[in-house]
Amino acid sequence: MKQIVNKEYKELFTSNSRYVILMGGRGAGRSTVASQFANAKLADEKYFRCAIMRYILGDIRNSIYREILDRAEENGTREALDVNDSNMTITYGANTINAVGFRKSSGDQKSKLKSLANYNCVIIEEADEILEEDFIQLDDSLRTIKSDIKIVLLLNPPPKAHWIIKRWFNLVPSDYPNFYKPELKKDVDDVTFIHTSYLDNIKNISEQSIKNYKEYEKTKPDHYCNMILGLVPETVRGKIYSDWNVIEELPHEARLERYGLDFGFTNDPTSIVAIYRYNGGFILDEIAYTKGLLNNQIAAILNMQPKSIVIADSAEPKSIEDLKQFDLMVLPAVKGADSIKRGIDKVKQLRISVTARSKNIITEYENYAWMQDKEGNGLNVPKPGYDHAMDATRYAFESLLQDEEPEPIDDFVEERPLYGAIGL
Repeated sequence: MKQIVNKEYKELFTSNSRYVILMGGRGAGRSTVASQFANAKLADEKYFRCAIMRYILGDIRNSIYREILDRAEENGTREALDVNDSNMTITYGANTINAVGFRKSSGDQKSKLKSLANYNCVIIEEADEILEEDFIQLDDSLRTIKSDIKIVLLLNPPPKAHWIIKRWFNLVPSDYPNFYKPELKKDVDDVTFIHTSYLDNIKNISEQSIKNYKEYEKTKPDHYCNMILGLVPETVRGKIYSDWNVIEELPHEARLERYGLDFGFTNDPTSIVAIYRYNGGFILDEIAYTKGLLNNQIAAILNMQPKSIVIADSAEPKSIEDLKQFDLMVLPAVKGADSIKRGIDKVKQLRISVTARSKNIITEYENYAWMQDKEGNGLNVPKPGYDHAMDATRYAFESLLQDEEPEPIDDFVEERPLYGAIGL
């Protein structure tokens, strides 16, 4: 098989590292070279069992799966492959490529990531969408001794608070305020990092696309720095909330108003957030953020807390009825057309602090953002993944504020700002 591969990605084919991170700007050809790599390994005589992955299974079909088949067409090897299009499985001899999602759908809470013990290669597109705990579960499941294991992560740079950045990178100031150049930490082992932008793939980019990219520097500078140049932003693009603050502990005078409850189980955590009113504003306190909780365990947690109304996700009416059997006042969240956007707008009007122990609320706050199209335009739909505590918070506030206007904000409480306001 002959493939013309961009020399910038040579290490993808030659490196023995377990982790290969292809990160940078749009138009750099990461998906193309990943599909070339998959085709080359598929045709090799050596053992190759590869999982091509994204957060949502269905999103794979029109991305890396299609890219692999396109490369096979270009190479003239498509007819030699056994392709099961419904299952997105590609086979050549004893070697296989299979599509695997961390979730079957965006609302899926029940299906569990199947074991990948016999796989020796994983290619993850949009790797910044994956939660660290899901990545750890995947990484730990790869145990074959039939060959070396390689995990290839493809992504645009996430914000500096993202787990991928914290785990593997140091950040160096760039020429653009609030954007950083990523550099691999010197003390990390078994990692190869390749940073590219359209400038490293310019012979494959149309003149119109190049013109558009350059225009973004003037018209959409944040989009240009992050998505075109591939720099790491201070905060997530399209960040929904800002100017929340962190306090060391709950003031004694704070008054409990509601609990918000977002159900989870296998894939997603059950999140319980307590809402306190204090001095013209509100304080969030994390009560639970745990996978695998049964309804009786949720009830036990709530019954250990001071009594108050619980506002729960109305998508699980049976669970709500179950919880009522444990002497809890549980009400369904009110949903309807545009309820998410409406609820977010309400929360944005409030002065909010978070207790320092509420680590998962803080993490979600830092990463909770609107989805965006390829040009950086907001879509008024929050990205999945960092929305469990945020949903629980929204449920509670919508109930609490439906019959009242937010109190005027005076002096609040001595606070230190959260990351995203000034810095955590």
